[in-house]
Amino acid sequence: MTVDSRIDLHTHSTASDGTVDPADLVRQAAAAGLAVLALTDHDTTAGWAPAAAARPAGLTLIRGAEISCRWYGTEPSIPLHLLGYLFDPTYGPLTAELDRIRAARTVRGERIVDQLRADGFDISWDAVLGYAAGGSVGRPHIAQALIRAGLVADTDEAFRPEWLGQRYRLPKDDLDVFTAVRLVHEAGGVTVFAHPAATKRGRTVPDSMIADLAAAGLTGLEADHSDHRPDQRAHVRRLADELGLVATGSSDYHGSHKTVRLGEYTTAPAAYERLVAAAHGVPPI
Repeated sequence: MTVDSRIDLHTHSTASDGTVDPADLVRQAAAAGLAVLALTDHDTTAGWAPAAAARPAGLTLIRGAEISCRWYGTEPSIPLHLLGYLFDPTYGPLTAELDRIRAARTVRGERIVDQLRADGFDISWDAVLGYAAGGSVGRPHIAQALIRAGLVADTDEAFRPEWLGQRYRLPKDDLDVFTAVRLVHEAGGVTVFAHPAATKRGRTVPDSMIADLAAAGLTGLEADHSDHRPDQRAHVRRLADELGLVATGSSDYHGSHKTVRLGEYTTAPAAYERLVAAAHGVPPI
Protein backbone atom coordinates (compact mmCIF):
# COMPACT_ATOMS: atom_id res chain seq x y z
CA MET A 1 0.00 0.00 0.00
CA THR A 2 1.44 3.37 -1.01
CA VAL A 3 2.17 6.08 1.52
CA ASP A 4 -0.52 8.33 0.03
CA SER A 5 -3.30 5.74 0.31
CA ARG A 6 -6.42 7.13 1.96
CA ILE A 7 -7.91 4.84 4.60
CA ASP A 8 -11.19 5.54 6.44
CA LEU A 9 -11.90 2.99 9.18
CA HIS A 10 -15.23 4.18 10.64
CA THR A 11 -18.39 4.66 8.55
CA HIS A 12 -22.11 3.92 8.82
CA SER A 13 -24.79 2.92 6.33
CA THR A 14 -28.55 2.42 6.41
CA ALA A 15 -27.87 -0.92 8.10
CA SER A 16 -27.73 1.22 11.26
CA ASP A 17 -28.05 5.01 11.47
CA GLY A 18 -26.42 6.22 8.26
CA THR A 19 -28.39 7.67 5.35
CA VAL A 20 -26.48 5.96 2.52
CA ASP A 21 -27.10 2.30 1.74
CA PRO A 22 -24.06 -0.04 1.86
CA ALA A 23 -23.77 -0.38 -1.91
CA ASP A 24 -23.84 3.37 -2.49
CA LEU A 25 -21.42 3.89 0.39
CA VAL A 26 -18.65 1.83 -1.20
CA ARG A 27 -19.23 3.59 -4.52
CA GLN A 28 -19.03 6.98 -2.78
CA ALA A 29 -15.84 5.91 -1.04
CA ALA A 30 -14.17 5.02 -4.33
CA ALA A 31 -15.35 8.30 -5.87
CA ALA A 32 -13.88 10.16 -2.89
CA GLY A 33 -10.48 8.65 -3.61
CA LEU A 34 -10.37 6.23 -0.70
CA ALA A 35 -8.22 3.11 -1.00
CA VAL A 36 -9.70 1.39 2.08
CA LEU A 37 -13.12 1.72 3.68
CA ALA A 38 -14.33 0.07 6.89
CA LEU A 39 -18.08 -0.41 7.23
CA THR A 40 -18.79 -0.27 10.97
CA ASP A 41 -22.53 -0.08 11.52
CA HIS A 42 -23.83 -0.10 15.08
CA ASP A 43 -24.09 -3.62 16.50
CA THR A 44 -24.74 -5.28 13.15
CA THR A 45 -23.04 -6.95 10.21
CA ALA A 46 -26.12 -6.66 7.97
CA GLY A 47 -24.40 -4.27 5.56
CA TRP A 48 -21.41 -6.49 4.87
CA ALA A 49 -22.85 -8.56 2.01
CA PRO A 50 -24.36 -5.70 -0.04
CA ALA A 51 -21.22 -3.61 0.44
CA ALA A 52 -19.01 -6.48 -0.70
CA ALA A 53 -21.22 -7.17 -3.72
CA ALA A 54 -21.07 -3.54 -4.87
CA ARG A 55 -17.39 -2.88 -4.04
CA PRO A 56 -15.71 -1.06 -6.93
CA ALA A 57 -12.38 -2.28 -8.25
CA GLY A 58 -9.51 -0.63 -6.43
CA LEU A 59 -11.33 -0.22 -3.11
CA THR A 60 -10.53 -2.53 -0.21
CA LEU A 61 -13.44 -3.23 2.16
CA ILE A 62 -12.85 -3.88 5.85
CA ARG A 63 -15.84 -5.51 7.48
CA GLY A 64 -16.53 -4.38 11.02
CA ALA A 65 -19.05 -3.09 13.55
CA GLU A 66 -19.26 -0.36 16.17
CA ILE A 67 -20.30 -2.14 19.36
CA SER A 68 -22.31 -0.37 22.05
CA CYS A 69 -20.32 -0.92 25.25
CA ARG A 70 -20.15 0.29 28.82
CA TRP A 71 -17.49 0.54 31.51
CA TYR A 72 -18.82 -0.49 34.89
CA GLY A 73 -15.73 0.54 36.85
CA THR A 74 -17.36 3.74 38.08
CA GLU A 75 -20.81 4.84 39.22
CA PRO A 76 -22.72 5.72 37.20
CA SER A 77 -21.21 3.55 34.47
CA ILE A 78 -19.86 5.18 31.32
CA PRO A 79 -21.09 4.26 27.82
CA LEU A 80 -18.49 3.96 25.07
CA HIS A 81 -18.07 2.52 21.60
CA LEU A 82 -15.71 -0.21 20.45
CA LEU A 83 -14.83 -0.71 16.80
CA GLY A 84 -14.43 -4.39 15.96
CA TYR A 85 -12.79 -5.28 12.64
CA LEU A 86 -12.39 -8.45 10.60
CA PHE A 87 -14.11 -10.78 13.08
CA ASP A 88 -15.95 -13.97 12.16
CA PRO A 89 -19.65 -13.01 12.01
CA THR A 90 -20.70 -16.60 12.71
CA TYR A 91 -19.01 -16.74 16.13
CA GLY A 92 -22.00 -17.56 18.33
CA PRO A 93 -21.16 -15.78 21.60
CA LEU A 94 -20.49 -12.47 19.83
CA THR A 95 -23.48 -12.82 17.49
CA ALA A 96 -25.77 -13.44 20.47
CA GLU A 97 -24.58 -10.25 22.19
CA LEU A 98 -25.04 -8.15 19.05
CA ASP A 99 -28.56 -9.56 18.64
CA ARG A 100 -29.34 -8.67 22.25
CA ILE A 101 -28.02 -5.12 21.89
CA ARG A 102 -30.02 -4.50 18.71
CA ALA A 103 -33.19 -5.75 20.36
CA ALA A 104 -32.55 -3.43 23.30
CA ARG A 105 -32.04 -0.51 20.88
CA THR A 106 -35.49 -1.17 19.44
CA VAL A 107 -37.11 -1.28 22.87
CA ARG A 108 -35.38 1.95 23.88
CA GLY A 109 -36.40 3.68 20.65
CA GLU A 110 -40.06 2.78 21.15
CA ARG A 111 -39.94 4.02 24.75
CA ILE A 112 -38.50 7.35 23.59
CA VAL A 113 -41.28 7.70 21.04
CA ASP A 114 -43.84 6.86 23.72
CA GLN A 115 -42.44 9.64 25.91
CA LEU A 116 -42.55 12.13 23.05
CA ARG A 117 -46.15 11.20 22.28
CA ALA A 118 -47.10 11.44 25.97
CA ASP A 119 -45.79 15.01 25.91
CA GLY A 120 -48.00 15.84 22.96
CA PHE A 121 -45.58 15.44 20.05
CA ASP A 122 -47.11 13.63 17.09
CA ILE A 123 -44.30 11.17 16.36
CA SER A 124 -45.11 7.77 14.89
CA TRP A 125 -43.16 4.65 15.84
CA ASP A 126 -44.04 3.18 12.44
CA ALA A 127 -42.41 6.20 10.82
CA VAL A 128 -39.25 5.70 12.88
CA LEU A 129 -39.12 2.05 11.83
CA GLY A 130 -39.55 3.21 8.24
CA TYR A 131 -36.55 5.53 8.53
CA ALA A 132 -34.52 2.64 9.97
CA ALA A 133 -35.51 0.59 6.89
CA GLY A 134 -34.88 -2.72 8.61
CA GLY A 135 -31.55 -1.61 10.08
CA SER A 136 -30.52 -1.21 13.69
CA VAL A 137 -32.79 1.46 15.23
CA GLY A 138 -31.04 4.51 16.67
CA ARG A 139 -31.78 8.01 17.89
CA PRO A 140 -30.96 9.51 14.45
CA HIS A 141 -34.06 7.76 13.11
CA ILE A 142 -36.14 9.46 15.80
CA ALA A 143 -34.42 12.71 14.87
CA GLN A 144 -35.66 12.21 11.31
CA ALA A 145 -39.19 11.86 12.62
CA LEU A 146 -38.80 15.09 14.61
CA ILE A 147 -37.53 16.88 11.52
CA ARG A 148 -40.35 15.56 9.31
CA ALA A 149 -42.89 16.65 11.94
CA GLY A 150 -41.47 20.18 11.84
CA LEU A 151 -40.47 20.07 15.50
CA VAL A 152 -36.77 20.66 14.87
CA ALA A 153 -34.85 22.09 11.94
CA ASP A 154 -32.08 19.50 11.66
CA THR A 155 -30.26 16.63 13.34
CA ASP A 156 -28.09 18.95 15.42
CA GLU A 157 -31.18 20.56 16.95
CA ALA A 158 -32.75 17.14 17.53
CA PHE A 159 -29.77 16.18 19.68
CA ARG A 160 -29.88 19.28 21.88
CA PRO A 161 -30.60 18.77 25.61
CA GLU A 162 -34.27 19.69 25.31
CA TRP A 163 -34.75 16.84 22.84
CA LEU A 164 -32.79 13.63 22.30
CA GLY A 165 -29.61 14.92 23.90
CA GLN A 166 -30.98 14.80 27.44
CA ARG A 167 -34.73 15.15 28.05
CA TYR A 168 -35.65 12.23 25.79
CA ARG A 169 -32.43 10.28 26.11
CA LEU A 170 -32.86 6.87 27.72
CA PRO A 171 -30.12 4.38 28.63
CA LYS A 172 -29.66 1.32 26.47
CA ASP A 173 -28.55 -2.21 27.25
CA ASP A 174 -24.84 -2.19 26.37
CA LEU A 175 -22.09 -4.81 26.55
CA ASP A 176 -19.33 -4.71 29.16
CA VAL A 177 -16.35 -3.35 27.22
CA PHE A 178 -13.88 -5.93 28.54
CA THR A 179 -16.27 -8.69 27.49
CA ALA A 180 -16.58 -7.07 24.05
CA VAL A 181 -12.79 -6.98 23.57
CA ARG A 182 -12.58 -10.65 24.53
CA LEU A 183 -15.43 -11.76 22.26
CA VAL A 184 -14.15 -9.88 19.21
CA HIS A 185 -10.70 -11.36 19.69
CA GLU A 186 -12.14 -14.85 20.18
CA ALA A 187 -13.88 -14.28 16.83
CA GLY A 188 -10.53 -13.52 15.22
CA GLY A 189 -10.98 -9.75 15.06
CA VAL A 190 -9.20 -6.70 16.37
CA THR A 191 -10.59 -3.84 18.46
CA VAL A 192 -10.15 -0.07 18.43
CA PHE A 193 -11.62 2.26 21.07
CA ALA A 194 -13.76 4.79 19.13
CA HIS A 195 -13.33 8.53 19.89
CA PRO A 196 -12.03 7.84 23.43
CA ALA A 197 -11.39 11.50 24.36
CA ALA A 198 -14.63 12.98 22.99
CA THR A 199 -15.70 14.99 26.04
CA LYS A 200 -18.32 16.72 23.89
CA ARG A 201 -20.22 13.41 23.94
CA GLY A 202 -20.23 13.22 27.74
CA ARG A 203 -18.03 11.60 30.35
CA THR A 204 -14.88 9.80 29.21
CA VAL A 205 -12.91 7.03 30.86
CA PRO A 206 -9.53 7.65 32.54
CA ASP A 207 -6.26 6.72 30.87
CA SER A 208 -5.72 4.06 33.55
CA MET A 209 -8.84 2.23 32.33
CA ILE A 210 -7.55 2.38 28.74
CA ALA A 211 -4.29 0.85 29.97
CA ASP A 212 -6.35 -1.97 31.51
CA LEU A 213 -8.13 -2.44 28.17
CA ALA A 214 -4.76 -2.61 26.41
CA ALA A 215 -3.67 -5.32 28.83
CA ALA A 216 -6.93 -7.16 28.08
CA GLY A 217 -6.21 -7.19 24.33
CA LEU A 218 -7.35 -3.84 22.91
CA THR A 219 -5.55 -3.22 19.60
CA GLY A 220 -5.89 0.50 18.99
CA LEU A 221 -7.26 3.96 19.75
CA GLU A 222 -9.12 6.21 17.33
CA ALA A 223 -7.15 9.45 17.64
CA ASP A 224 -8.17 11.58 14.65
CA HIS A 225 -11.93 12.14 14.80
CA SER A 226 -14.18 15.16 14.33
CA ASP A 227 -15.27 15.02 17.99
CA HIS A 228 -11.67 15.37 19.20
CA ARG A 229 -10.01 18.77 19.58
CA PRO A 230 -6.39 19.00 18.34
CA ASP A 231 -5.06 18.65 21.89
CA GLN A 232 -7.25 15.58 22.45
CA ARG A 233 -6.02 14.00 19.22
CA ALA A 234 -2.43 14.59 20.32
CA HIS A 235 -3.13 13.11 23.77
CA VAL A 236 -4.70 9.96 22.32
CA ARG A 237 -1.74 9.48 19.99
CA ARG A 238 0.72 9.81 22.87
CA LEU A 239 -1.30 7.36 24.93
CA ALA A 240 -1.43 4.86 22.06
CA ASP A 241 2.34 5.11 21.68
CA GLU A 242 2.90 4.61 25.42
CA LEU A 243 0.66 1.54 25.48
CA GLY A 244 1.90 0.03 22.23
CA LEU A 245 -1.49 0.47 20.56
CA VAL A 246 -2.34 1.40 16.97
CA ALA A 247 -3.50 5.01 16.49
CA THR A 248 -6.17 5.39 13.81
CA GLY A 249 -8.11 8.18 12.13
CA SER A 250 -11.62 7.99 10.71
CA SER A 251 -14.53 10.09 9.49
CA ASP A 252 -17.37 8.37 11.41
CA TYR A 253 -19.39 9.15 8.28
CA HIS A 254 -23.19 8.96 8.65
CA GLY A 255 -24.29 10.53 5.37
CA SER A 256 -26.61 13.51 5.75
CA HIS A 257 -27.06 12.89 9.50
CA LYS A 258 -23.71 14.62 10.07
CA THR A 259 -21.70 17.23 8.20
CA VAL A 260 -18.48 15.18 8.29
CA ARG A 261 -17.20 13.99 4.91
CA LEU A 262 -15.90 10.57 3.88
CA GLY A 263 -12.16 10.53 4.41
CA GLU A 264 -12.18 13.71 6.51
CA TYR A 265 -9.80 11.90 8.88
CA THR A 266 -7.77 8.91 7.78
CA THR A 267 -5.50 6.15 9.09
CA ALA A 268 -1.83 5.82 8.15
CA PRO A 269 -1.03 2.77 5.99
CA ALA A 270 1.41 1.39 8.57
CA ALA A 271 -1.27 1.52 11.27
CA TYR A 272 -3.79 -0.15 8.97
CA GLU A 273 -1.33 -2.92 8.16
CA ARG A 274 -0.79 -3.59 11.87
CA LEU A 275 -4.53 -4.05 12.35
CA VAL A 276 -4.87 -6.41 9.40
CA ALA A 277 -1.85 -8.45 10.46
CA ALA A 278 -3.34 -8.97 13.92
CA ALA A 279 -6.72 -10.24 12.64
CA HIS A 280 -7.64 -13.73 11.46
CA GLY A 281 -11.44 -13.80 11.47
CA VAL A 282 -12.32 -12.70 7.94
CA PRO A 283 -9.91 -11.11 5.44
CA PRO A 284 -10.13 -7.67 3.83
CA ILE A 285 -12.00 -7.76 0.53
